[in-house]
Amino acid sequence: MRRVGILTVSDRGSQGAYEDRSGPLAAEIIQEATGWLVERREVIPDEISVIAGTLRKWCDAGLDLILTSGGTGFAPRDVTPEATRAVIEREAPGIAEALRAESLRVTRHAMLSRAVAGMRGGTLIINLPGNPKAVRENLDVLLPVLPHALDLLTGQPESGQDHRAV
Repeated sequence: MRRVGILTVSDRGSQGAYEDRSGPLAAEIIQEATGWLVERREVIPDEISVIAGTLRKWCDAGLDLILTSGGTGFAPRDVTPEATRAVIEREAPGIAEALRAESLRVTRHAMLSRAVAGMRGGTLIINLPGNPKAVRENLDVLLPVLPHALDLLTGQPESGQDHRAV
């Protein structure tokens, strides 16, 4: 069974000033669609060192997939992509490009996303927007390819899909 972490990045959410809706939604969608275990969920502030530290800790704990939510825009405190780049060993640009391309069909604001995706060891990390509606739209794009991506990354076929080179 795949192990998943959902990390919401939000100053206000980490202070309890608003209820995180994107993290619980992502967890619900992942669990219902895949049956995977969402083992960790946390809301943390927009601080590069805190984000990167949490990502490293979760990768070291052996999670297969980490989805971040929030902190991917143009605001000065939006630093999730920088923290993610500090942690990943290999970037997966096609994932971020696909998410932006599909999101552009819904809103032109999608071009303002700076989200990234990449791998650290056997963990795939993907930045998602902070808006719950956008999280759902992005997961609709990701879900069909996530099992195959994780199979390839971990070398442990689970999905039963054809594993020819992409």
